[in-house]
Amino acid sequence: MRGATLSGTGSYVPEQVITNRDLERIVDTTDEWIVSHTGMRERRIAAPEQASSDLGTEAARAALADAGLEPDDLGLIICATISPDTLIPGAGSLIQANLGASRCGAFDLASGCTGFIYGLGMAAGYVRAGYCEHALVVATETLTRLTNWTDRSTCVLFGDGAGAAVVSGIEGEGGLLALELISMGEAGDLLKVPGGGSRRPLTPELLAQRADRIVMNGPELFKLAVRLVPEVAERLVARVGLQMDDIDVLIMHQANQRILDAAAKRLDIPDERVVSIVEKYGNTSAASMPLALDIVNRQGRLRPGDNVLLVGFGAGFTLGGALIRWTQPPRVPGH
Repeated sequence: MRGATLSGTGSYVPEQVITNRDLERIVDTTDEWIVSHTGMRERRIAAPEQASSDLGTEAARAALADAGLEPDDLGLIICATISPDTLIPGAGSLIQANLGASRCGAFDLASGCTGFIYGLGMAAGYVRAGYCEHALVVATETLTRLTNWTDRSTCVLFGDGAGAAVVSGIEGEGGLLALELISMGEAGDLLKVPGGGSRRPLTPELLAQRADRIVMNGPELFKLAVRLVPEVAERLVARVGLQMDDIDVLIMHQANQRILDAAAKRLDIPDERVVSIVEKYGNTSAASMPLALDIVNRQGRLRPGDNVLLVGFGAGFTLGGALIRWTQPPRVPGH
């Protein structure tokens, strides 16, 4: 039976770092408060000339190089983002043009921080159906462009970055073992950008109200995430007849260290198997899971046969998870 596996990963983050000390000069907050409530100390911010497609292109190139492929080997590019360069054209098409990939389709999807999981599912289905041999999933965000820098409850959270993975056909066992996607639109108001769409087109009045910026109900999101993320993880693992003890690497959406700790505790997964990059990169939305995946891959922590569980939540309200039996040979750390 034809399957789908991750044949290459890549990531990119901008050079500029914004620290908690920098934020102390912008809003009424402290390094101590930010670290104790989020676990974050730094995050990256895109340069003025950089947009989401630029970050995504660099991550895509790294993933293609890791897979040993050329852009023309791709049959499809899926770009997960809620911060595209423009509404039209989509960031996926811009990445396709930047890569010089001349034989593939490209489109964007907007599922918030769960976008990479949604993209993996779509890419795997396309590959399994035999429509192409290789598909590229790119998750890229410049959330600092949507951040309200006067709102101390949100501006400390978000950073910019991109992660990517090549999904390729495989015969036999391994690769993507199980997938779960959930939408709970009734909770959509918990994390939103209230203006700028067809319901509330931007006006000078809405811009003055910062209606084009992220608004979040953090406490309610925390409650949902801590309860529902473990449930999704448990269903995925049970679906393929495994136990939580069989999970070698757990990568959750990097929203907040307290959420990571609480969810991992409920799942009874030891700290050494849980990946956390929030301290250095903050919340990069759809990019957070593929960015973390590429980092542990580059560190040589992933080996053939490892069970890698990705699970997260995001604006929408969306939930999603993917269970992967790793098939790539281990990288040499630092390369």
